[in-house]
Amino acid sequence: MAALLGGAAAALLRRGPGPGLGAGAVLGAGQRRHRHKEKWATTAPRIPSTRLALHHFDTSYSLHLGELWPSVRAGLLCEQKYGALLNNFSAVDHVTQELELLNATDFVSEALQKAQQSQRGAAAREAVRGSQEGCVQGRTVIQAETMTQAETSPPFRASISPKIKCYTFPRGDITRFCPARPDILGLLGYYLMDAASLLPVLALDVQQDDLVLDLCAAPGGKTLALLQTGLCVSGGHLAANDVSISRTKRLHQILHKYVPREIRETVSVTSHDGRDWQDVDGGTFHKVLVDVPCTTDRHSAMEEENNIFHKRRTKERQMLPMLQLQLLMAGILAAKPGGEVVYSTCSLSPLQNECVVERAVEIAETQFNISVHTEDLSHFRTLFQDTFSFFSDCRLGELVLPHLTANFGPMYFCKLRRM
Repeated sequence: MAALLGGAAAALLRRGPGPGLGAGAVLGAGQRRHRHKEKWATTAPRIPSTRLALHHFDTSYSLHLGELWPSVRAGLLCEQKYGALLNNFSAVDHVTQELELLNATDFVSEALQKAQQSQRGAAAREAVRGSQEGCVQGRTVIQAETMTQAETSPPFRASISPKIKCYTFPRGDITRFCPARPDILGLLGYYLMDAASLLPVLALDVQQDDLVLDLCAAPGGKTLALLQTGLCVSGGHLAANDVSISRTKRLHQILHKYVPREIRETVSVTSHDGRDWQDVDGGTFHKVLVDVPCTTDRHSAMEEENNIFHKRRTKERQMLPMLQLQLLMAGILAAKPGGEVVYSTCSLSPLQNECVVERAVEIAETQFNISVHTEDLSHFRTLFQDTFSFFSDCRLGELVLPHLTANFGPMYFCKLRRM
């Protein structure tokens, strides 16, 4: 009998377990075996893109910004502050009254008024000094050394369009604007945007008869701001381009909601690869805005959707400075001799900001025999210091830093002139 049982057990092991028996039942009380190893790559938790972005920022921006980084970091991780870009094509007076009742002020006109008062005061003080000192043969050495601010500072009124108006709440006030309502013609009264995004447009100093190119135009906030100057009303022209067809649709929607049909139809909206623009229409524009794709630091620190720090987009992120350089070069080549180009990003990264500008100036000189001059925009810091927090150590251009009391930005902008 024992021999029969032993043979039956051996046959069972050779055949494997029956339909009702698992491997553990056959092998006794030992540990359960698995036929396949676990796939750790698919079961391990994925690191959020926002965490990857913050780790990258902590590593690089703590060195770049030093002791400023903790407060900038806090600003990035808190709710962004917005401005209300006034739509000059709508019922402006009614909208202005509404915004002022909320205790919002137009930071552009407010800054220009303060600048004019400062210049008048400086001129008056200089006149008093001149009358007290007197001079038979022109100015004395003392007068020459104390040149007035009115004489040495940039011409504020000439360099910034007073037609662009953007309402913001005071520093420390975190009140939100309500969504804009359509007027009797169906046009919305204002456009909500990061107020710092207006600074590149203001730096471009668009005149009414200029030919202007917005090379990376979508989703459309800066394009709308350009139109507020009266550009397409009296002889000027705006070409708005973006490589993304879906984003270009968004641009069309913005124009439809804010701009009358007769003005809207004068804007050329295209979907070319901006890097090839010189092949399409080179050397023809008075002003070019190059608001390039970047790491969009605030979005990357806060939102998982469409985050460039996703591991699948690593190569795309690493190639950003090259893309930015190619776009800026295309913008320079699209400008007329004597034309102006403003380059901008919403990143704190010097590799995407000053380094791109420096390399573009070098390439323009060595490969195209084009001299490009970088313009001094330091007066923007003086003009808008009550609204924004600026980084004082930029080698080229200006950088707005997020700050809890004025949580705009980041926004980098630099102005170049093709000689």
